[in-house]
Order: sequence, then C-alpha cells, then structure tokens
Amino acid sequence: MKQEPGLDSSHLLHFIYRKRKSFIVLGVASAVLSSIVSLLMEEQFRSSVILFATPQHSIGEQFYEEVKRNDLLEYGETEDAERLLQILNSDRIRSRVIEKYNLWDHYEIDRSAPGARSALMEEYSSNVDANLTRYGSIEVSVLDADPQVAADIANDIAFLADSVANQLRNERARAALKYAAASYEQVQEEIEGMEREIGVLHGLGLYEFETQIGGLNEQYATAMAEGNLRNAELIRQQMAELSQHATQFSKLTSLIEAAYEREAVLKKRYELMKLDAETQLASAFVVDYAAPADKKAKPIRWLIVVVSVVATCAFGLLALLAVENIQRSEAA
Repeated sequence: MKQEPGLDSSHLLHFIYRKRKSFIVLGVASAVLSSIVSLLMEEQFRSSVILFATPQHSIGEQFYEEVKRNDLLEYGETEDAERLLQILNSDRIRSRVIEKYNLWDHYEIDRSAPGARSALMEEYSSNVDANLTRYGSIEVSVLDADPQVAADIANDIAFLADSVANQLRNERARAALKYAAASYEQVQEEIEGMEREIGVLHGLGLYEFETQIGGLNEQYATAMAEGNLRNAELIRQQMAELSQHATQFSKLTSLIEAAYEREAVLKKRYELMKLDAETQLASAFVVDYAAPADKKAKPIRWLIVVVSVVATCAFGLLALLAVENIQRSEAA
C-alpha cells in the first residue's frame, strides 16, 4: 500500500524547506515582537529568607518541671515546619504586610474598583511565596521591582511569624492561666476557712486530740488510783469536752492536709501558665536573612524570545499544513 505523501517525514522536511522563507519571516517577526514586549516588562528582583521552625514547647515546663521532656533548643520536625508555614501564609501576616508597605498603591490597585481585593490578593500571592525546602527548612521568597522593598518584606515576614506565633501561644496560655488562677484562689479560700475553724478549736484547748486524750487518760487513772476523786472528775469533764469536737477536728485536719497538697500543685501550675502567657519564645531559627538582590530575577528576556519564536513557528507549521491539505482536498 502506498504511503500518503502528507504523512511522510521526508515530505514534511521538504515542506519546511519549501516554506523556509515563511518560517524565517514568522521567526524574525516573533523575535522582534517578543523582544519589544520583554523590554517593556517591568524588572523584578527576588530576595529570600531561609529559616527553620522550632518546636513550640512550654517554657514554664523547663523551669518548674523536675523531668524535662523537651528541649527548647532543638530544631522542629516536619509537623512544626508545616505549622509555621500556615502562619507565614496566614491572613494575619498578609494584612500586616499590606498595611505596612501600602501595597494597594505599590501595586497600583484602585481600592474602589470591582474585585480590587481579589486583585490585590492575586498580586500578593504571585510576588510572595513561602515553601518547604527538601532540607526541612522554609524559604520565604519575595519579588518586587525595588530590590530593597523585596528584602524588607521578606525579613518582616520572618519577624512577623515570631510575633503571630507568640500571640497565638500567649492567648492560649492566658486562657489556661485564667482557670489555673481561679482554682488556686478557690483552694486558698478553702484553706483560710478551715484554718479559721481549726483556730476556734484551738481556742477551746484542742490541739492534738489523740495525744491530749492519751495524756488525760493517764492523769485520770493516776487520780483514781490516788483516790483524788475531785481531780479525776475535772479530768473526765475535760476529756468529755474535747471528745465533742474530736470528729470535727479530725475531719478538718485531714481536709486541710489534702488542701495544702492541692495548693502546692495549683501554685506550680499557675506559675507555669503565667510564664507561658508572658514569655516571647522564638518560633524559628533564621539561617539567612534577605538582602537586596543585585541581579534581576524576572523577566528572562532571552527565554521569552526563544519560547515565542518556537511557539510561533510551530503554530505556523500547523497552519501551513492545514492550508496545504485543504488545497489538496479541493484539487482532488
């Protein structure tokens, strides 16, 4: 079976050779146009910050717990890096950067225009990026026409990550501190009430029931053995009076000992929570701070020209082949 000439590779090469002038014209025109367009494109400079996330452990635990389960100086795991990445990409940081650098005017976006907010977010996302690297670190990269602004924004984002992370951690710790303070105050009030009741019993002469009763029993037995009935009756009355408050005294003694133990635990927890609520702890180790770039990152003009020429010639080839096939069909 004879192969159709239009599908033969040698025929295709012959076709390209015959149309070489057309391809040259297309290539030159595309190169000129793409060069003009690339020259009109605004140059942008890239600055990056490299940082490692740190585990957000309780700093109070390091001071008040006898057994240290975590190390504040260790590097974070992938989970910590992903958590920090969420903060870096959060609206809290984005809003602060937009406000500080007045990105509405910097990106020349009209606030009153329809979809202005979406346009700003799209422009911000195309210029500001934070990603995990293969080494487990996080790279915050910023593109801007001004190399100094790009470096400043990148460094500020790294700084704001600490601020936002500490704010979130302190807010959580303050909520726990509120409950810890309430529990601590409650047990102190309970102790004060029991101490007042015990003070009343002390005023009645009751200090240590078992010891006192044991001593009075010996005195009573001695008085009876000596025949001193009057003294024995006084001792018996004293024992009877102490016995009336024995149950209350034993109960209060047991309760106040347990309350003292709870007070010690709650005081420790309160101090731990207070330290966490007031302390600013680094959320990342910055390895490399951003510096103003001395070489543009975009546009890559030669790449734009090459891609444009190749794409134009490819579309031109398809168009010329289509025209030739139509002409052959009509001639047939």
